Amino acid sequence: MIHPGQELSTLDFKNIIGGPLIAVVEAQAQAAMSSVNFIKAVGFKAGDSKDPENSNTGDPIYVTFKYPKEVQPYQPATTYSFSISVTNLGSGYSKKPTVTLSEGGGRDATAEAVVSDGKVTAINITSLGTGYKTAPKIQISGSDDPEGTQAEAIVNFTPGTEATPAIYTDMKLEVPILTMLPIPFIRIDETTLDFNVKINSMEYRQVDDSFKLNASTEAKGGFLYASAKLNVSTSYQRNTTQGEKVNRTYSMNVHVRAVQEEMPAGLEKILGILEDSIRSQPVLPTS
Repeated sequence: MIHPGQELSTLDFKNIIGGPLIAVVEAQAQAAMSSVNFIKAVGFKAGDSKDPENSNTGDPIYVTFKYPKEVQPYQPATTYSFSISVTNLGSGYSKKPTVTLSEGGGRDATAEAVVSDGKVTAINITSLGTGYKTAPKIQISGSDDPEGTQAEAIVNFTPGTEATPAIYTDMKLEVPILTMLPIPFIRIDETTLDFNVKINSMEYRQVDDSFKLNASTEAKGGFLYASAKLNVSTSYQRNTTQGEKVNRTYSMNVHVRAVQEEMPAGLEKILGILEDSIRSQPVLPTS
């Protein structure tokens, strides 16, 4: 009779379980070296040392972009404007005086005086007219009181400007390529081993019985006598077969779950330094 405990004790669990675990550890080491080789091959130029024990990386690899940068924005056209300031209120005005705007390269500008207590307190522009390049001259009619004084004013003129197109300059941007690419950091997060053993034991016993009977007769006869002869033979055989049949079935399922690991703190600092080294500078004109 087979005993499952004794059967299992003969299995080499050290290699059965340890083999896949060692493979997982070696796979993790290969993944780490793949990350190192990726960083060295993609992010840095080849070093000047051929000694593998004293290898060093070269300068970081930069990707250069050229782009136009606006250094002066578009300035839309503006129209001229002006205002009138009264410098001398005058006196003796019983009604609004006539305000005349002339010269300045334009036409049709009009203004109206405001009178209070016989004095010109303000002059309001009623129309800016068109085409003025410089400040127009202003004339205020005199008061209707012979003893009154003349009011005076000045024109504050702001000329219009033409539209100015935006000005661009060609810039060159140098960016470390490592700051633009996702760096693979594969970590084996979980490993599950499912080892199944199935042992079927069957005992059997078989008995075979065999019985044989042989009979023969012989008769003779004449005129005066007769004789008969009978021959009988028997045999019996019994065979017994017994034994045990054992079927063994082994199966193993290995489940590995790999994830993208967070960036190591050291490499994160290196990438921060590389980001600070991003340069943007004007493109020098070629001679």
